[in-house]
Amino acid sequence: MTGCFAVGCSSPPQPDANRPWTAAERALLGSLTPIPSLPPSPGNRVADDPVAVNLGHVLFFDTGLSANGKVACATCHVPEKWFTDRLPLAQGVGQAGRNAPTLIGTQWLPYLFHDGRKDSLWAQALGPMEAEVEHGFDRLALAHRIAKHYRQPYEQLFGPLPPLDDLTRFPPHARPVPFQSNHPHHVAWLAMADADRMAVNAVLANFGKAIEAYERKLVPREAPFDRYARKFLAGDPTAAQEISPASQRGLRDFIGRAQCVNCHNGPLFTDRGFHNLGLPRVPGQTGVDVGRSLGAQSVKADDFRCGSVFSDTQRCEELRFLNPRFEDFLGAFKTPTLRNVAQTAPYMHNGQFATLNDVLAFYRTLPEAAQVGHRELVLTLLDPAVSQSDLVAFLETLTGPLPDGQWLHPPQPIPPPDAMTGTTP
Repeated sequence: MTGCFAVGCSSPPQPDANRPWTAAERALLGSLTPIPSLPPSPGNRVADDPVAVNLGHVLFFDTGLSANGKVACATCHVPEKWFTDRLPLAQGVGQAGRNAPTLIGTQWLPYLFHDGRKDSLWAQALGPMEAEVEHGFDRLALAHRIAKHYRQPYEQLFGPLPPLDDLTRFPPHARPVPFQSNHPHHVAWLAMADADRMAVNAVLANFGKAIEAYERKLVPREAPFDRYARKFLAGDPTAAQEISPASQRGLRDFIGRAQCVNCHNGPLFTDRGFHNLGLPRVPGQTGVDVGRSLGAQSVKADDFRCGSVFSDTQRCEELRFLNPRFEDFLGAFKTPTLRNVAQTAPYMHNGQFATLNDVLAFYRTLPEAAQVGHRELVLTLLDPAVSQSDLVAFLETLTGPLPDGQWLHPPQPIPPPDAMTGTTP
């Protein structure tokens, strides 16, 4: 939250809370609000189709899409918890190695996951499905469940499903399993004809596109900060009624001497970039998470990336210039949105800080060198004159209401897991 990353950023103003706002400060404040209109999803032609929204909505809550019949997307992205699970490490069929980030505000991000290993919301939905510790499922079982329970809306959107009743061609469980050539799912996958594997991959991609259509409804909503900023910039004397004096002081520090805005900028309060903060090692941690270096490599090689046969666009400027060997990617992780941040603890990619005060205490000391790569070269200690309580008070004003209530619960009864798709492989 410190340092000078923004283009043209300069030394922060002097810490006089009562002085008038400069034109530059007012412009910077205006750049943080309002929440922008939802951007298009060029890689997903059904992203805003109501049928896809409804299909994705029910799929998001379907625990039958897991090895044990107990895990849905909503298990780690709990609506009432601002679509996180508030655990240090996500818990699906097993325990994941990273924190489950919020889904609110992801619609604007060019890369998903903490390391950016997916480049669209629809592609992001595919990875957890087959991850051993998340859903622990596989793409053939997914296709069979869609055929059994969701055929009509699926075929309305995407056309006929493959002949999944032919279990010789389409076995109950199959998927590629990297580095495990003897895994029964992998063996079954390789035994399939190329055209049949392609057909199943298309079902998997279309599943992701339906999930994205639903997740595009999970946009951030106006927070007290937005009302304050709008009134303040308009000269409305009632602006001060929207947030506390401590929050107002914290806001001035946030865009001023604390320099948080250099990474947490724009209406989503993220530069959408990746930075190595030099986080301390977590007790019991084994190995080193290299973050964006591997994520960039993974997204370039992903079968479901932008421009792939499953993408609805071939224009992929973000990927075109992505260099996985960029030195600063080593040990770097995505700058998270600060919208609703007071509701999405714990913090950092591994959930190692329980509270916002813990995060700010880290920036006060920057206690260790980076475990791998180098810490951001311009990252500096948080100014000791900055009030930590004021900053936290401001961050709390970024909490808006949850998305509309209709998106917080499944739209209809979810079919129970069945013998074919809801058992442990």
